[in-house]
Amino acid sequence: MIVTEDQARAWLARLPECDATALERLELLCSLLREENERQNLVSAASLDHVWLRHIVDSAQLLPHVPRETPGPWLDLGTGAGFPGLVIAALRPECEVMMVESRKRRIEWLDRARIAMGLDRARVIGQRLEMVETRQVSVISARAFAPLDKLLALSARFSTSDTVWLLPKGRSAQQELDDLRKWRHMFHVEQSLTDPQAGIIAGTLAGRKDKTR
Repeated sequence: MIVTEDQARAWLARLPECDATALERLELLCSLLREENERQNLVSAASLDHVWLRHIVDSAQLLPHVPRETPGPWLDLGTGAGFPGLVIAALRPECEVMMVESRKRRIEWLDRARIAMGLDRARVIGQRLEMVETRQVSVISARAFAPLDKLLALSARFSTSDTVWLLPKGRSAQQELDDLRKWRHMFHVEQSLTDPQAGIIAGTLAGRKDKTR
């Protein structure tokens, strides 16, 4: 378990994607986040004292679950303050990362941060998810976006049987998965590296179960 800022930075340094340039992007993100948080409440002020643990590594821990040769696109739902979308894009700048966010001020923030970090392959989709054009993607992530059943109902249209789903769910992860009845899936819960009580629902989705059965 990673519990301190020093441990978070050390873990990040061992991540294959974290070269010097990626680290510079993440340092810039932390600086921009602190500045913007004074204008709008992107994250809790207390969490900024542990920004590498609570936001950077909490997002980056999704990467080991995705093969490095996976080209994308990566669809991040309800990106909000930029987590995990901006962190993923910073560490895998060659990957097309699409960040879905409907709130105007958050959209503006994500675009400013993306441009400042030089993330040319990342883009912000400033719409409600229901309005986003359907396309198939390689990875779908969502951090505290919606309850699992609702999330799948909204976003299964972007998924193939090979799409990797990575859904940080906090302490509700196992319960939400246990309650999932309407879908055929290969999901399981991974222990979060940054919170002993949090889990990440990971795996693939086959589709809805036949309603006639």
